[in-house]
Amino acid sequence: MNRKTSNRTALCLALFLTVGFVVGPPAKADWINLTGAETSANIAEIYVLDDHVKLVLEIAIGDLDTFDDLVPDDWIKTPNTQRPSIQKRIQYFSSKTFQFVTEKGEKLQAELKFVEPRERQDRQSPFAGMINPYTRQPVPGAPSDKRVLYAELIYSFQNTPKELTIVPPLDGEGRALVTIGFIAYHKAVPIIDFRYLGAPARLMLDWEDPWYSKFENPNLKRHHKSALMSFLYVEPYEVRHEILTRVKDLEEWMDLGLRGKNFIEVDELESLKERIGEFLLQKNPVLIDGKPLRPILDRTNYVKVALTGIQLLEQPERLEIATAIVGVIIAYITDGMPKEVTVDWELFTEQVQQVPATAVDPAGPFPSFVTPDDPILQWTNYLKHYTMPTVQSVSVSDTVTVLTVPVGTILCFAALVPLGWRIRRRVKRAKPFRFHLVTAVAVMAAGVALLPVLQVSLAKPAAWVNTLNDKEATVIVSSLLKNVYRAFDFRQEANVYDKLALSVEGDLLADMYLQNRKSFAVQKAGGAQAKVKEVEILDAHSERLKDHPRAFAITSQWTAMGTVGHWGHVHVRKNKYDATITVEPVNGAWKIIGMELFDETRIDPYAKPTTPGTQVE
Repeated sequence: MNRKTSNRTALCLALFLTVGFVVGPPAKADWINLTGAETSANIAEIYVLDDHVKLVLEIAIGDLDTFDDLVPDDWIKTPNTQRPSIQKRIQYFSSKTFQFVTEKGEKLQAELKFVEPRERQDRQSPFAGMINPYTRQPVPGAPSDKRVLYAELIYSFQNTPKELTIVPPLDGEGRALVTIGFIAYHKAVPIIDFRYLGAPARLMLDWEDPWYSKFENPNLKRHHKSALMSFLYVEPYEVRHEILTRVKDLEEWMDLGLRGKNFIEVDELESLKERIGEFLLQKNPVLIDGKPLRPILDRTNYVKVALTGIQLLEQPERLEIATAIVGVIIAYITDGMPKEVTVDWELFTEQVQQVPATAVDPAGPFPSFVTPDDPILQWTNYLKHYTMPTVQSVSVSDTVTVLTVPVGTILCFAALVPLGWRIRRRVKRAKPFRFHLVTAVAVMAAGVALLPVLQVSLAKPAAWVNTLNDKEATVIVSSLLKNVYRAFDFRQEANVYDKLALSVEGDLLADMYLQNRKSFAVQKAGGAQAKVKEVEILDAHSERLKDHPRAFAITSQWTAMGTVGHWGHVHVRKNKYDATITVEPVNGAWKIIGMELFDETRIDPYAKPTTPGTQVE
């Protein structure tokens, strides 16, 4: 295999550990809205901005009668229909149908900006059909009829309201005439996750800090409501302290050094991010087994609160100081799994007197809080049955069929040599040899009888390995791939190289090591270090190389599933590979000396397997 192909394969394996997790689909460990409101027949998106409220509607075809004031004239097929003008219809709509009422009782008047037929936005819940554990009802799926009337309306105001009551179309008993799933934002901050708008909803607006705008109804809230959060990840060879904080809260402790009071300009993003990272690197001291290890600023990113969790801000943009959020990850390199880790949390404000703090280890998350009176987040190792991931050489003798030696038979046949020599001498001298002949026959019979009984298993020398059956090929490939993936779990470069060297040889070792260093550069730019949790061999067939007699080309298909957890959320990625892996015994152990990748495919990590295989945990 040529070096170019080897390099490409090494790149694919190394970057699998970093690329795709920041935008990948959330895993089942993430919080998911189970109300089904995002798949409602009618959807309302509400944005409260500086001088107006923007209402975006998706109206189901079957509910057009309720919103008939928005229906364009050319949709009306009945002849001689006398309809009010669009201006009068929108005036009626904003005062009677879909209302926004201030604390003074003023009804905001709407202006129709856009209306047209569309297909509804795909908000299909991956949990449709499952039972909501709170309501014991199935989570509804998206309507089968994708046709909707799409409309955008602007409700302007001159005097900034302190409160807004959102009133949907109501029946005589004050309940919503139709089912409406809605979401509301105050500027860039989501006030709630998708919920049902089943009755008038009163919204209290905090214009100085939209993060604290909220509905009067306690059921109308967002899951991610805390402005400041701490996450402690304890893993083999690494401890991470991850912090989410709003830029506005940081004003309490540091000079932001910004030109304006309300916005972070695009050219200020990078320098502010660096200052925030360096500031937090010195705060909230972490002790590991009672010792202050050297903190490493792993990365700092601007993030946003989305419906499914925390997401990286992909493109630089002007940000409001009141809504901008920064995520900081500080890492500590350890020799193994610590016994105890503590975080002494120092950062509180007048509004933030309770900070959600979660400790995460291989057994799962353990949520708690820190307060000014109890500022210590403590993790203690209670993992009784946890096995540390290891990287060990794959011995030839442990993976191929052993030699079975019939010791009893060999000894019996060895005894025939002197008996035969004595019989030969007695025949030459014309002496009787009947006794010796009977003895020889008895020894031969004993040898045959002992053939299945007295046996000793011996390791087959590497030079004697001429073929590999499919089972042996599967064991070899799965063990070597497991080693390669686990080698990347180590953070120190020397350790990564040493662990790779147990399973990889020659130019490919250098390629994988160099590509791993590049993958760390991707992390620094905002990627995430993933850990491969599961390797499944789907197929493996071997062929001995004619030009390299001790080497075998194993054509194999396998899947690798990796996870990465940051800021309280777990993301999963699963890839399928089709490749030829060339292996060779080196000093009694199998090593990969070449790889040729034919195909790499992203697959659904939750799809049911259709092909049986060998799973390596």
